[in-house]
Amino acid sequence: MKMKLTIYYAGSGWMFYFVIFIQTAINTGVGIGAILLAGECLQIMYSNLSPSGSLKLYEFIAMVTVVMIALSQIPTFHSLRHLNFASLVLSLGYTFLVVGACIHAGLSKNAPHKDYSLESSSSSRVFSAFTSISIIAAIFGNGILPEIQATLAPPATGKMFKGLLMCYSVILVTFYSASVSGYWAFGNKSNSNILKSLMPDDGPSLAPTIVIGLAVIFVLLQLLAIGLVYSQVAYEIMEKQSADVNQGMFSKRNLIPRLILRTLYVIFCGFMAAMLPFFGDINGVIGAIGFIPLDFVLPMLLYNMTYKPKTSSLIYWINLFIMVVFTGAGIMGAFSSIRKLVVDANKFKLFSSDVVD
Repeated sequence: MKMKLTIYYAGSGWMFYFVIFIQTAINTGVGIGAILLAGECLQIMYSNLSPSGSLKLYEFIAMVTVVMIALSQIPTFHSLRHLNFASLVLSLGYTFLVVGACIHAGLSKNAPHKDYSLESSSSSRVFSAFTSISIIAAIFGNGILPEIQATLAPPATGKMFKGLLMCYSVILVTFYSASVSGYWAFGNKSNSNILKSLMPDDGPSLAPTIVIGLAVIFVLLQLLAIGLVYSQVAYEIMEKQSADVNQGMFSKRNLIPRLILRTLYVIFCGFMAAMLPFFGDINGVIGAIGFIPLDFVLPMLLYNMTYKPKTSSLIYWINLFIMVVFTGAGIMGAFSSIRKLVVDANKFKLFSSDVVD
């Protein structure tokens, strides 16, 4: 919807390319993050089954990349309904398991020491706050998926509202229950992937193996679905230039370019995930430079351009206020997220076997 409005009101000028850049950055960043987290989940399962195993994180990322390459060859989606429903079930199942495991860990005799203190430096707290705002924006920005799907058939407004309402309800139930229970159980030492906190390197597992195994399977399937859905926009952009619409999608003319381009794209995402395993930092950057401008700035701008409210009207100044505030939040979030990325870069080597929070 945002793309359609941008093209209609701004043509092919700077705003059009700005939106293209933002959406491409979001989709690529989510693809990288999905492959990275899926590889880490495989590593968790492997370390539980074979504690002295020699396989590294980048090897599991390579495995996930191969699977994603195979799945990426699906030409197109006729409907996202069934995939979205499967993702919903997987998300709820994963959340139920993780929350239960965190409560069990927090009450067990092996419960870790809980430290809820903040960083000592005031500047670090400010930077961390803006990074957190960016991560939260990335989480809630996932509502763009039902929004896009809602525009496929009229009436778009009602379907979009219902889709976003459902999306935000699921986010509140899943993300917040998992984060609150994880922070309660492990304090400020909680890992960005709570499964790693439940399976510490220097002690016994804090949750039953069957619970960890099921949670890993649920989140792994969910991540494959996420990576597949978010990659479709990039595929459409690439194939708009490479495909011949006068020939079938399985014709040699279209099949070979599709196979090559999609494979190269997934390999790029997998390579970046293996080389720079910064899961939390990647989320922060995506939220700051992607979801904040796309979800909190651009809609207000397009509203003022579309309906042209008087400069003396309240709605005009509310939209302007939102644009200014979230532009500032996006700039600060981008700076703090990139700063954290640079700081964390000093903690590891390229193709590290540990994900940096």
